[in-house]
Amino acid sequence: METNSLISRVFLILIRFYRRFISPFMPPACRFYPTCSEYAEQAIKKYGAKGIFLAIRRILKCHPFHPGGYDPLR
Repeated sequence: METNSLISRVFLILIRFYRRFISPFMPPACRFYPTCSEYAEQAIKKYGAKGIFLAIRRILKCHPFHPGGYDPLR
């Protein structure tokens, strides 16, 4: 667990803010399980700064032309 870096902590705070204050007012649109925000939180907690890049890659795949589905963190 490498979440000690400042940048990792900032991203985790942003994810939690999004989940609490923005996501409830939007229709469910994530094509994946776990959701992109859950995946991002798991990736950052497990890999630290590298997890940020994994999360960004996952978010870029979340669009109508990608089939989505089950995509766990490895």
